[in-house]
Amino acid sequence: MPSAVFDAIKGNISAFLGGASVDLLPGDTELSVDENNIRELVSIEDRPYCFLARREALSFTRSETAFCRELLTAFSGLYSGFQQEGYSAQFRTALLASIMDISVARSLRGDHRKGFWPIQQLIQLLKNLSYQRYEGKPATTGFIVHRTTPTLLRKLVRERQHSLIPLQPHEDISPDFFCNPLPYRIVDGTNLFFVANIQMQVTGVLRTSLTVTQTDIERLTQREIFSVVRRAGRGAFAVTVNDASEIEVLVSPAKLLVRRKGTWAIFDPDIFRSFLAGSLDAEAIDELIWTVYALSKERHGTVILIYNHGARKLAQLKKGSVGGDDPIGRLLIGRVRKRNIGDLKKAGILLRILSSDGMTVFNKSGRLMDTGFIFDTSHAREVVTGGGRTTAASAASFFGKVIKVSQDGPIEFYHDGRLVYRFG
Repeated sequence: MPSAVFDAIKGNISAFLGGASVDLLPGDTELSVDENNIRELVSIEDRPYCFLARREALSFTRSETAFCRELLTAFSGLYSGFQQEGYSAQFRTALLASIMDISVARSLRGDHRKGFWPIQQLIQLLKNLSYQRYEGKPATTGFIVHRTTPTLLRKLVRERQHSLIPLQPHEDISPDFFCNPLPYRIVDGTNLFFVANIQMQVTGVLRTSLTVTQTDIERLTQREIFSVVRRAGRGAFAVTVNDASEIEVLVSPAKLLVRRKGTWAIFDPDIFRSFLAGSLDAEAIDELIWTVYALSKERHGTVILIYNHGARKLAQLKKGSVGGDDPIGRLLIGRVRKRNIGDLKKAGILLRILSSDGMTVFNKSGRLMDTGFIFDTSHAREVVTGGGRTTAASAASFFGKVIKVSQDGPIEFYHDGRLVYRFG
């Protein structure tokens, strides 16, 4: 039965959707559909099935819904091809190993009338490279896949003040593309990128401009490459293998598909906007989103509380400060207190503040109320227990929205003492 086979990949789909509950039921299941549900019908061997996903405290985005449609199409096709008696275990194994890769490739191809194999071949090549080391260091690289004419691409490169080194003749991205270490030693996916067309032929190498001024957060989150992708034709994307041996796929509008610890996840800013709506100014939300991803990518842990009361009530929740009553600490915190998220980011100190020990507290307008804050968990009604950050995040979420970044990368949202979403 498809529903039984579906159980093999439920965990991966749930993780991709931030911890949502998912199921595949026979027939056209009746369900009241709202923003907290995904309900998609799929035909498998001419029989109707209903895919259901639910996330209680956080609505789904259009990107998540679209990805689920691609996944169900891939599932239907794979299931129909593995129906020989006695091969169910082989099918489950193949499905578990490949379904998310296939769904990612399908979502990137754009034109659904065309095959996704060239994109899948590139992803597989980069998966293999992510395990590669050279003199003890991880292999890194990057590709920009454009969907515009060479003339318009050259115009874009000039306008962004980058350099494009053409390659003649074009080089196919084949399984032995990285047999020579130079392609991944020199083209690093940070300042140098291979440029390829949608047929997966490398047509040149792009060097980013040295004159483009970027903050540390903009550099870590590839903001300039997002700008290139946005203008490189509908369906253009960039894909890199980074220093943490993760695969990052950059698409437009700005969001990421990330392969981390062998599993695909989506970093969609709309999920953050939905979670923080009404708790933080829209401008401050957009500044905070990519800062949080930079912390996750750099493996810096943090806990951020968006506090919904005044400073006097906040003082009652304070158990202490990291470093105690140190005069230098008081001086430094005093210099940044009441500054907003955007100002701190432009000054280049937001990342350092958030990666310091203790909780960082902002008010609804995005102004810093305190940092190095040790939360008194006795004020919470009940908490999700775990490590120090988990306990603090759960307890603090009774007093505002909380974002927690673990030291090993995952990003979690907490509200009313509960974990409501998890990325990575």
